[in-house]
Amino acid sequence: MITISNRLEKVTTYIPRGSILADIGSDHAFLPCFAVQKGIISKAIAGEVNEGPFRSAYNQVKALGLEGKIEVRLGDGLEVIDPHEVSAVVIAGMGGQLISNILERGKERLQGVERLILQPNMGARFIRDWFEKNNWKLVEESILEEDEKIYEILVAEPTDVPITFNDTERLLGPFLMNECNSTFEKKWKREKENWERILIQLEKALPTEEIRERKELLKQKINAVTEAIK
Repeated sequence: MITISNRLEKVTTYIPRGSILADIGSDHAFLPCFAVQKGIISKAIAGEVNEGPFRSAYNQVKALGLEGKIEVRLGDGLEVIDPHEVSAVVIAGMGGQLISNILERGKERLQGVERLILQPNMGARFIRDWFEKNNWKLVEESILEEDEKIYEILVAEPTDVPITFNDTERLLGPFLMNECNSTFEKKWKREKENWERILIQLEKALPTEEIRERKELLKQKINAVTEAIK
């Protein structure tokens, strides 16, 4: 049985049982191999954009004898899948802006997908913004720390109902704000302290319009975090 990080194992808990999964940016294909071995998914496509990771994923699948369950494909983002080919998509271990760009470029290929499980290393707000613009309902969120890094997981499903977040929800995550656990507090206290240091430096800068706008945005973020973790 393959072992994977706590972060990736947590991601697999959101994959509906029996899914046909696409793991985009699969690296060594650890996640789909684990999900197949655990009986979580029926089969998977592991997508990689670069030849080196593609070869690593292919070799991993072959070494575990899972070629009948997992197909490794070389391609950019969601171009490795066709519409209605998979029921769940995982994109993990990238920046939130990159993940949202991958979704935007390939959104026509998401037809038939019933769940997105996304794990940004930073910038989750970009993903929530994409959900809002593309009618994907955020259904669950979690936050965890591993190796002194904090990660968020966002789970979404398609909807016909318009989705809206306020600025604070988009930044912090509505489910995470509501739970407000110790990891959430640790992350945002750290971010707030960093923003406060930047603000002090900006106060010393020449008062241009750009500086004024940056200061105002930082103050809004600081206030949002202060309210959320008080």
